[in-house]
Order: sequence, then C-alpha cells, then structure tokens
Amino acid sequence: MKGTVLTIGGPPGSGKSTVGRLLAEILHREYISAGEIFRSEAKRRGVALRTLGELAQADDRIDKTLDETMVGLASPHRVLEGRIIGELVSRRFMPVVRIFITASEFTRAQRIGRREGVPADLVLPAMRVREASEATRYRKYYGIELNDLRYDIGIDSTRLDPRQVVRTILERLPEDVRLAEPASA
Repeated sequence: MKGTVLTIGGPPGSGKSTVGRLLAEILHREYISAGEIFRSEAKRRGVALRTLGELAQADDRIDKTLDETMVGLASPHRVLEGRIIGELVSRRFMPVVRIFITASEFTRAQRIGRREGVPADLVLPAMRVREASEATRYRKYYGIELNDLRYDIGIDSTRLDPRQVVRTILERLPEDVRLAEPASA
C-alpha cells in the first residue's frame, strides 16, 4: 500500500465523527466509522448499543472482529474513525497520521445528549460506564492503555466548532498527506 492512512480517535462526544466526515469530504476520501459498524452490529443482533458493549466484555470476538474489519479497510483513500484504530493500523506497519480529538467531559455529555435527546446530566453516568468498559476491553484484548496512546495531531474541541477543528487538522497535516491524490478504490 502506498500513501498514508488518516485515522481519528478520541472519546465519545469529542466530535470525531463529525470532523471525520468533514475531513474526508474535503480530502475526497471515504469516511468509515468503527462506531457506525458497532451500531450496525447492535441493530443486526436486535440489542441496544449498551447491551452489545456488555456482551463485548464477555466475548472478545465482538471487538476483535470489528477491529479486524476496520484495519482491513485501512487505505490512503479513506479516513478511519475509531478510538484505537490509529494504534491498530500503526501496529501493522502502515504509514499513518493519528489524529486525536477530545473535549471536556461535560461538553461531550452535552453533545451526546443533544444527539440522543437526553439531558447531559443523564448521559454522563452512562458515558463514564461506556468509557470504562472500552478501556478495560482495549487493555485486556490488545494491551492498549488509552492514556498512553501517541497521536500526531491532538485537538481539544471544547470551544471549537467542527469546521475550526478541521481547519486546524489541515494546517497540521504534513503537506504530502494533505495534497496527496487519494488512491483509487
């Protein structure tokens, strides 16, 4: 594979999906989200997203299948979004730019609440449970500590709108990656 894979990670509600879609559009790349694949799997199984997360704690095949699917989709003509996708792609010795987006915990809860039509103070406990579950699974399945992951570009989106975040990413992306023609599918 020739070219650099772009990945976007960060906690729930940080804005990584919105930013990933915008970035992919600007760079004429396909956007793929691990979260969307996980949601599709929950729907296919007829369970709530939280339930699938609980099932994943007991059955590593759920996460590992999703993660292998994502790594298999890694290519320079895509922007991949997921909490640990940058690390997983890097472990396969593929050239990668790992972008990390974060925001304050309350801002993230507000964003999730707006998306789901739930007050932020009700979102916060569930968000914390989800984050703890994911951190435990990543540590158990891959030896990944979320706080120790390295990123090439890190942005706090708490006070930025998605277009400002994308503009910052584009300013920080290496020129050869930013200007590269996406590979054909």
